[in-house]
Amino acid sequence: MVTRMHPPPVSAPRSPSLRVGSLALLTTALLLVACASPSTTDDATDPALPTSAWAQSLRVEGADGPAQWMHMRYGNHKPTRYTATLHQGRPAVLAESDAGNSTLRLRLAPRNGPEDRRLRFSWQVPALNERADLRDADIDDAVVRVILTFDGDRSRLSARDHMLSELAHLVTGEPLPFATLMYVWDHRYPEGSVIPNPHTQRIRKLVIESGAQRLNQWVDVERDIDADYRRVFGEAPGPLTAIGVMTDSNNTGEKVRAWFGPLTLAPSPRHSADAASPVVGGQVVAQPAALSP
Repeated sequence: MVTRMHPPPVSAPRSPSLRVGSLALLTTALLLVACASPSTTDDATDPALPTSAWAQSLRVEGADGPAQWMHMRYGNHKPTRYTATLHQGRPAVLAESDAGNSTLRLRLAPRNGPEDRRLRFSWQVPALNERADLRDADIDDAVVRVILTFDGDRSRLSARDHMLSELAHLVTGEPLPFATLMYVWDHRYPEGSVIPNPHTQRIRKLVIESGAQRLNQWVDVERDIDADYRRVFGEAPGPLTAIGVMTDSNNTGEKVRAWFGPLTLAPSPRHSADAASPVVGGQVVAQPAALSP
């Protein structure tokens, strides 16, 4: 009787396309979070910023306090410099980027109650970045952004977005926000344009100012966050988890600067008609007058 010898089974080699796909996904996650690391003080952050008139004039329900503004730096990227100042009589933060890329972020505490809130802020831009294109991932810089991040039902994320969030959590200790809405001023796309991130549908930009008509002046903005989120994402927003301001030019290598005025976040008038004036720094202050959109 002849015994036939069979070679042991050999595992099929992993498909090159799978290896490339996994690497691309990891790279995308790193691009989205850019290995962000928080810092309250560093060479690119004014140490006086937490106690500045700009920080103290902030009125945001659910904020941990003015001192909790964090400078989020992105890996080895040169950061944007943020300096507290007074500009044309208004408390402000001057953002200066020389091929820089970083964010000032304020975490918000979990909050019960109506989520349809209004955000008031102001910005001043001396010049737009003509080389930038928000639809081109290689040059998607913006002279000014106001960034809102939201929580939500993560079971509804696509498989790709869920994996991106898990990879980001593994690398940075923080998952990607469920959704991110960025208000931007752009030179190329008209007001009202919605521009999705090329890597994930959970990050979208909304152009709320376009063109050079209002350069070199304070532009006061008031936005209905609930309405904007529904328009951009097609669904109701979850809890607001953070607010940020950002000036970046790392992709184009340009020198840009801008000023951000104080921010105010409060319930829409229909929820606050009977509410008392907000308390800031232990003192009751008057409700701010409505700003022009």
